[in-house]
Amino acid sequence: MSAHTALAAPVILPLLLSAAPLAAQDHAADHGQDHSGHTMPDHSAHQEQAPEPDQPMAGHDGHAQMDHSGHAAAPEAGAMPMDHSAHQTGELPSGSPPPAAFEGPLYAADAIYGAATMAQARETNRATHGDMKTGTLMAERLEARLADGHDAFLWDVQGWYGGDIDKFVLKSEGEGAFGGGSGGGVEDAEIQALWGHAIGPWFDLQAGARLDLEPETRSHLVFGVQGLAPFMFHVDAAAFLSDRGDLTARIEGEYDYKLTQRLILQPRAELELAAQDIPERETGAGLTKFETGLRLRYELAREFAPYVGVGYEAKLGETADLARAAGEDPDGLALLLGLRAWF
Repeated sequence: MSAHTALAAPVILPLLLSAAPLAAQDHAADHGQDHSGHTMPDHSAHQEQAPEPDQPMAGHDGHAQMDHSGHAAAPEAGAMPMDHSAHQTGELPSGSPPPAAFEGPLYAADAIYGAATMAQARETNRATHGDMKTGTLMAERLEARLADGHDAFLWDVQGWYGGDIDKFVLKSEGEGAFGGGSGGGVEDAEIQALWGHAIGPWFDLQAGARLDLEPETRSHLVFGVQGLAPFMFHVDAAAFLSDRGDLTARIEGEYDYKLTQRLILQPRAELELAAQDIPERETGAGLTKFETGLRLRYELAREFAPYVGVGYEAKLGETADLARAAGEDPDGLALLLGLRAWF
């Protein structure tokens, strides 16, 4: 090698290396033209950076195939979806379904599983969602009333059996005095047999018969309502028409206030009315009796709860006058000891 060649090598080699990319650009430019000689658009500008793992595949002619993925770039995170509502015209459908909606079979599943099988399934579904028959017996009050000179006992029991809509209801109430002889025993006792029918999600309409066993036998027609009033007040109201034409009414209300999951405070009130005088019952027309009390019970189990409390009872109006005339005290306080249970 001559001295001139050795001196020219450091200059020629860099020029050859820089000429290679230029030749490649010219070659790519040749293939960027169609047969008419017009330059084809370059789509590489749509891609900011081609992913390294996915290199373009070579075509049959050995040239790289064009990648158009940059035209369908994924939306950025957090971007709002495109709203196509502008392409819709008119309002949403309203009113009854179109007639075509009723052209199919009533029970399409019958064609797959058979009519008999699906009829049984529908009946089972109906029976387990509202047609179940259940019942309970509740002693709302089994109570001793300790008052000055007049210790008494009281019961208030009811039970029912049936479904959510219709049920049979049995009620019994009564009271008496402790002690033997003429000063003790049952003073008032009644039993009611009623049909209950739901007139809404919270109240039942009740109708039936009431039979008084003490102080004398007397029968009544019963018409009333029972249920849960707003603010979770339990209400039981009924009117009674006796076989002698006497019309009376009774309204009871109570509320359970949970101090804890097991300790419950229950205020209770009861009001009785009469449309006329009933001399044999020592009852005058109008408001005849008012009773209220406050009971604190503890649920040893949900079904078994002893309680203590205080009660006040007063005869009102003409009934109070008749009591005073007979030498009785028309009102008084009592200490209450009792049990609430259900089965």
